[in-house]
Amino acid sequence: MKTVKGFASATVGNVACGFDVLGFAITEPGDEVTLTLLDEKHEACPVSLVGITGDGGALPLDPKKNTSSFVVLKFLEYIRTHKGIDFSGHIALELKKNLPLSSGMGSSAASAAAALVATNELLGQPCTKMELVHFAIEGERVACGSAHADNAAPAILGNFVLIRSYTPLDLITIPPPKDLYCTLVHPHTELRTSFARSVLPRAIPLKTAIQQWGNVGALIAGLLTSDYDLIGRSLVDVVAEPKRAPLIPGFSNVKQAALDAGALGCSIAGSGPSLFAFSASEKTAREAGNAMQHAFSAKASLCSDMWVSPICNEGAKIL
Repeated sequence: MKTVKGFASATVGNVACGFDVLGFAITEPGDEVTLTLLDEKHEACPVSLVGITGDGGALPLDPKKNTSSFVVLKFLEYIRTHKGIDFSGHIALELKKNLPLSSGMGSSAASAAAALVATNELLGQPCTKMELVHFAIEGERVACGSAHADNAAPAILGNFVLIRSYTPLDLITIPPPKDLYCTLVHPHTELRTSFARSVLPRAIPLKTAIQQWGNVGALIAGLLTSDYDLIGRSLVDVVAEPKRAPLIPGFSNVKQAALDAGALGCSIAGSGPSLFAFSASEKTAREAGNAMQHAFSAKASLCSDMWVSPICNEGAKIL
């Protein structure tokens, strides 16, 4: 038997103005997937999900319905048809969830990414990380019904990732400024991605679209030039945040608390209910996080968890 353990960290999708086209990874927390290669072959399915911890029994054990195992099946199908590798063994998969479900922290993407890097290592690295992104995106379709890449791509690749196009998939990796820190605060409440997407408008006025495009372009420019003031001015979402903010108890107070503490900007992490803030130092990032937690508690009577992290450069990895 051969065993490999993969790890992938939390990610933040959208990054305020970059709805479905921009995301980034932080260094922790993250999900772990342990794969064991067995000699015997199971005719029904080459992958079995033998255990999940940390999910409270919420996730399916059916390998075709769980994100982590589903992407492994897609991987095996791909290497057979495109690499000429006919896998004949069996993979036993164990998933350790360290990320809360329905949190806006890229929980499903982390599970998929950790499983994919572990499978790739287990079978001799037949695929590049960029190839693995395609399977991780399909895992998002299983998890929430939408094959978006703003969590899946940074979970695999790390850094900031801009999705220029989905058809064909065209990804641009953007290294972060060296002193940029992310504060991620998760209130103890759930907000399903499917519901958060359902409240979004089907069409937006041209004036609104122009404002959003300007913010996305300016945010990318700020990241590339390490212009922290520009990064802060650009973290303005005029499309999703106005519709989703009412779904998060205490949102406006928490956001204002982060800004008052010195954060460059603050917005919803993915579809929520977690919030993220950027700061130009670790010290400010921690002060902003403490203020955000206090606001969640004082204004919405919600306990919360906080992480302060630089942007993750390496993406999913082998432990």
